Order: sequence, then structure tokens, then C-alpha cells
Amino acid sequence: MYLEMENSYSQTNAIFLWEYTIDITFYQTWYDERLRYNGSFESFVLNGNLVSLLWVPDTFFRNSKRTQEHSITMPNQMVRIYKDGRVLYTIRMTIDAGCSLHMVKFPMDSHSCPLSFSSFSYPVSDIIYKWDNFTLEINENNSWKLFQFDFTGVSNSTETVATLAGDFMVLTLFFNVSRRFGFVAFQNYVPSSVTTMISWISFWLKKDSAPARTSLGITSVLTMTTLGTFSRKNFPRVSYITALDFYIAVCFVFCFCALMEFAVLNFLTYNRTHPRGSPKLRHPRVCARAPTPPRIRVIPDPDSFVCDIEDSEEEEEEESDEEDEGPSCPARQAVSWQQGRLFIHVYRLDNYSRVIFPVTFFFFNVLYWLVCLNL
Repeated sequence: MYLEMENSYSQTNAIFLWEYTIDITFYQTWYDERLRYNGSFESFVLNGNLVSLLWVPDTFFRNSKRTQEHSITMPNQMVRIYKDGRVLYTIRMTIDAGCSLHMVKFPMDSHSCPLSFSSFSYPVSDIIYKWDNFTLEINENNSWKLFQFDFTGVSNSTETVATLAGDFMVLTLFFNVSRRFGFVAFQNYVPSSVTTMISWISFWLKKDSAPARTSLGITSVLTMTTLGTFSRKNFPRVSYITALDFYIAVCFVFCFCALMEFAVLNFLTYNRTHPRGSPKLRHPRVCARAPTPPRIRVIPDPDSFVCDIEDSEEEEEEESDEEDEGPSCPARQAVSWQQGRLFIHVYRLDNYSRVIFPVTFFFFNVLYWLVCLNL
């Protein structure tokens, strides 16, 4: 048996309709009282030219798109008649059938592609279909040709379908397949995870390295956007979010948050103005404060830099962070945020991010893979 999945498809809501091609040798057997005979031989064979002289069940494949009967070099069909009136009818054909795929777990999805057949005009009161010794052995010598899937086995079912023409016996053969995960992992999961971790490098760069941190963050965000577009373009396009789309979206959020972390740090560090200071207080200060009167004015000479410092009891506590060279006011003021017992030092925002981002991403991956592999 030869089975091949094709890429032709159509899309309806939450179901992805795919086509597969299967090359089979179809066997049917039944009893015809009119064909009983007495003779020394147990059976005889009629070639394809004489098949039309016998009664043959009008079996058709209900979910087939196209069906082709092979006729090279002669029609690939045969009838064997036994003494007791049993007839064995064999025909070789190629069938293009539809398969409904639920892509929510893509690319960790498994599917059962059906091949249904029944009589076209004889209801269950005239013809009853039954499976005869339904067995199938899977080995490496079978010509299963599946590029994106692994064949895991077959199953079958029998049901009665009610129609306007009557109740018909329908037999269905299911081909169970599971998607190969390696290709999608190397094309999507690995690049998106690595890009997310690369975006964390900015936490180890100095906050004064604005060009480096900005370019790294923007590059990470654009890379995740490209990966998301690539996955939608080269993989099944459905109208709902798949497991792969969700993972890429979360990685995009991590990269975007890493970029926003530097924006927040830069804004709070360099654009914070003193609430009660004069305009001259916007210059950075370099040295630590010493106990001085509330107002100090220092004018060394006419050409020197003038710095006014206004102090009050309501101002925040200041501390020196780093020293600057050249004629500048002593030391940059520390920025902090406190709500209840939660205290955050803005200059240590990178230190917090170095821990929070990797730990959060790790727990997200643990939860993601546990849900996707066991759902």
C-alpha cells in the first residue's frame, strides 16, 4: 500500500482540510448462488474484460476527491469464482481523499485520516458490508511515503448512515499519523528561543550604551516578527492560534519587554527632574552631599560653572552613583520607587531583569511543553 500526503488544502473555521493520495489494491468478496458449479478445480479466474458480465457491488468512496482505475497494460482488475459461489473481486486504484486536521496543537498534532466507502444504491436491507480478517502489519518494507508525518497504524469503524434514499452501511478505514517535530523545532522553536535569550544581553550592557542596547532590542523584535511571518507563510494557514503561534507570540513579548526595560531605565535615569529645584538643578551632580545650610551658592570666579542646590526636608535621599569628568555639578541623584513594603531601586533595574526574565521564560517553557505534550 502506498500513501502520500499532499499539500493541497482548503480552510473552514477550525478545521484544516487536507488531501492525501493513496494507491491501494481493493478486495471485495461475496456469495452469488447463481455461480455455483461442480468441477474438479476449486476456482477459476476471469480477466478484466469479463468482469462486466457479472454482478459487482457498486461500492464507492464517500470522501474521495478523485479516483483512478489503472489499465496499463490491461485493466488492473480480476474476478476469481469458487465452487461454492464465492466471488473475489480485486481492483487496483489511486484515490485522492480529504482529511480534516485540527491544528490547535500544531506542530505536536496527531491525526486520523479516513477512507470511507459504502454502496451507492443498495441500502442496508440489500447489502451489508463486513470486515474480513482486518489486520495490517507495519514494517520498514512497506512503501509508506510520508514526508511530514510518521505512520502509527490503522483502525476501522462500521456505522449506518441515514439518507433520503435509505440507510446505508458505511465502513471507514483510519490512517493514524503523527507530525514529525524535528523540522519545525529547528526552523521555529530554536531560533525564537535563542533570539529571546539574545535580547537579554542588553541587561549586561551599561545603561549609557544607548545605541548598542537600542539596536539589540529592535533587532530582536524584528527577528521575532520575521519568524512569526515565516511560520504563517510556510505552515498551515488557519484562522485560529496554534501552539506554535502562541510560543512565537510569547517570545515576541519577551523581546519587546527587554526593549521597553531599557526605555524605562533611560527615562527614569536621565529625565527625572527635582520636584522643588530651580532649572539649574537639571545638571547632573557628582559629589556626595555634606551637611550644609539649606541654600549654598558657590561662585569661584566669573568663568566657572555655577550650580545652585536647593534643599528641603521633603526631598528624597540622594546618593552618588558614578563620577563624571569635567566641570559638572557633583553626583547624579538616586531614583527609587516604594509602595508599601516593595522597594525598587531604579539603577538596579538591570539587576532585577537579569533574574526575572530568564526565570519567567524558564517556567513558561516548562508549563508550555507539559501542556502541549500531555493535552
